[in-house]
Amino acid sequence: MAFDDPNLVSAAGLVPVLALAESAGLRTLADEHLSVPTDKGANAGLKVSSLVGGMVAGADSIDDMALLRHGGMSRIFTRAYAPSTLGSFLRAFTFGHVRQLDALASRFLVALAGLTRLLGAPAPRDDADADPGSVARYALLDVDDTIIEVHGHAKQGAGFGYSGVRGLNALLATLAVPFAAATTAPVIVAQRLRRGSAGSPRGAKRLVGDAVRTARRLLGKTQLILVRMDSAFYGRGAVHAALAGGAAVSVTVRMDKRVKAAIATIHAAAWTSIEYTDAIFDEATGRWISRAEVAEVPFTAFAAQKKADHVPGRLVVRRIPDFNAEKNTAAGQDALFDVWRFHAFFTTADPEVLDTVAVDKTHRGHAVIEQVHADLKNSALAHLPSGVFNANAAWLVLAVIAFNLTRAAASLTEPDLVKATTATIRRKLITVPARVATSARRITLHLPKAWPWEAAWTVLFDRVSDPPPVLAA
Repeated sequence: MAFDDPNLVSAAGLVPVLALAESAGLRTLADEHLSVPTDKGANAGLKVSSLVGGMVAGADSIDDMALLRHGGMSRIFTRAYAPSTLGSFLRAFTFGHVRQLDALASRFLVALAGLTRLLGAPAPRDDADADPGSVARYALLDVDDTIIEVHGHAKQGAGFGYSGVRGLNALLATLAVPFAAATTAPVIVAQRLRRGSAGSPRGAKRLVGDAVRTARRLLGKTQLILVRMDSAFYGRGAVHAALAGGAAVSVTVRMDKRVKAAIATIHAAAWTSIEYTDAIFDEATGRWISRAEVAEVPFTAFAAQKKADHVPGRLVVRRIPDFNAEKNTAAGQDALFDVWRFHAFFTTADPEVLDTVAVDKTHRGHAVIEQVHADLKNSALAHLPSGVFNANAAWLVLAVIAFNLTRAAASLTEPDLVKATTATIRRKLITVPARVATSARRITLHLPKAWPWEAAWTVLFDRVSDPPPVLAA
């Protein structure tokens, strides 16, 4: 056994994926928009491409970027920087440079969507193009945060947050679009790294505003957008930022006195059984037989604040039997809440598009963002590799770019891969071993015979070798 073959590569899938990134302008955007000073910021486009390429191939630390510098990699890629050079590049970032990288990520996503139909068929660009007979459906923009665990005392900004885990707090916004009978796989449209001790709503107003603007650039002015958030984001900042961008909101509320009083006004006949755990559908009546029920009541959010902050909408309430009723009664809890447990959320969604039952089911789908968190932590966000906070903030943005790029590449292949996790896409399309050969100044990749996903890989390679015209996005 000897590690002596200069023509082998371990991740031949990087060839079409980075070709797609080049077509979408990743390197050009980085050269235009990043102004990292001194020699550490030189050739920003190539350095950003190297970092993203390494993450697509499975790198989750600076040292892992060395996987771009083996065998025949130098024959198929222009330049791959040493890990130490890439680390110095990231440590030179300030908060302003991270915001430049945010803008780059947004522009890159718009370009990817145009090249690959990442978000399904192009949406109408204005009212004149809309089909009056079509059924309106909401694009779903989810906002939530997660704690990325870190170790060691040198991590700048690390702290103990709401989870009791020492780490840094990443706030993300994902977008999924209705397409045919389903929705597309979520892509990440906005991101922000915060101190580990930061509360969930910190910076949410700006992030929600950025996310809605990017969604509008992707989907056009006529597409309905619903911003889904949990109770940590039930505040004037995030809600008004969504409404200012022309989006509706669906946000879980805390059980305060006003909410309890509103629930108490719901008439007993207003509750409707819904599809829920252990539910049975009765074909004779066309209704669900279920222990879970929903109802709604008109509600004005932030009514205790000044009039300009008031937001009229609907309070949608789901109730299920309280299996701790006896314990609650012994504790002296009010009789309204000792038989049922209530979950309420506030929404401004159009009731003609989403009625009570539909809006409840739609709101429960907010949990899909947890899968995106898990996906990132199983790939580039397994670690935050630097002791410098801004370097880690830049790393988060680059991880998001790699996530969206991997998702876009998969959308060009088989239907089964469109909604696959990053790890699955990497295993099937990216980490494909190959031997590099040259004949008549033409480079040929010799890939494994009988590779199970040969057809998908070939489709991806063919599409990016001769990509379709960029679509309006």
